[in-house]
Amino acid sequence: MRLYGHEIDPKTLPGHVGIIMDGNGRWAKAKGLSRSAGHEAGFRALDRLLNANKEIGVKVLTFYAFSTENWKRPAIEVKFLMAMAKKVIVEYLDTLMANDIRFVMTGTFEGLSSDLRDMIQGAMERSRHCKSYILNMAFNYGGRKEIIDAVRRIAADSAEKKLKPDTIDDKKFAEYLYSPGIPDPDLIIRTSGELRLSNFLLWESAYSELWFTKKLWPDFHPKDFCKAIFDFQHRKRRFGKV
Repeated sequence: MRLYGHEIDPKTLPGHVGIIMDGNGRWAKAKGLSRSAGHEAGFRALDRLLNANKEIGVKVLTFYAFSTENWKRPAIEVKFLMAMAKKVIVEYLDTLMANDIRFVMTGTFEGLSSDLRDMIQGAMERSRHCKSYILNMAFNYGGRKEIIDAVRRIAADSAEKKLKPDTIDDKKFAEYLYSPGIPDPDLIIRTSGELRLSNFLLWESAYSELWFTKKLWPDFHPKDFCKAIFDFQHRKRRFGKV
């Protein structure tokens, strides 16, 4: 099928795409706007992509919305990003459920306000019956912290004789991550021209295909998403084999 100028094979779509939404601040600075305005524009880019994916059909989308390192940003910006998280839930939850999309958060509740925690938990509970798609927000998330937290839980279960160390393999370890049951990303997209993962899905991305664009996130459009999928479909994934 031809979508947004690219021939996409619906039979070989990536099952899970992770997106590092980078460049909101630089986009705003280039236009003489506040960083908050950049995040607002980033929200609109997210909206465009979610709407387009109804036609494209990727089953799992994970967006890197707020990292554990983002707490180091100015307090006013952090406050705005927390408000944006609430806005996404309020404005999108009914639409997500109407389209059979399950809402999931990958991350930790540490440091979040009680009302935001309640909103996130409520959204996950209300949409848990949805089966067709998953919208996964990596929020208050850090890849290293996820791995450390998993190790701590494994150590605790081992100490309580709930887990035998010699039974731990890749599959068992993944059960202790923040969002067990969500498949590893086939494709990770990063905007803004930066060529790094920035602590995003470190365990899960072991064999993900990486795709980078110099476009800043607010300028990212469905045609760019389809270009990434088109490139993905023309790569050979060997997973260590010949």
